[in-house]
Amino acid sequence: MKNGKVFEWLGVATAIAYSLLVASNTGFEFLGFCLLLASSVLIAIWAFIGKHRGILLLQFFYAIAGVIGMARWYSGR
Repeated sequence: MKNGKVFEWLGVATAIAYSLLVASNTGFEFLGFCLLLASSVLIAIWAFIGKHRGILLLQFFYAIAGVIGMARWYSGR
């Protein structure tokens, strides 16, 4: 795939999986937040390659949200 499309679509797939895991409330929230972090990194790579600066900035904040979610879940809060 050209122009980092593999990063874009892997990022989309992991974001969809993250959303479903967190929304299902079945105990897989930590895995979901890990997928959010992975998704944000993948889409950030695609955004960097394609010079999509707004999407790149958004992925930075999604990555922070993933880390916060993992930390809060792990600490039991």
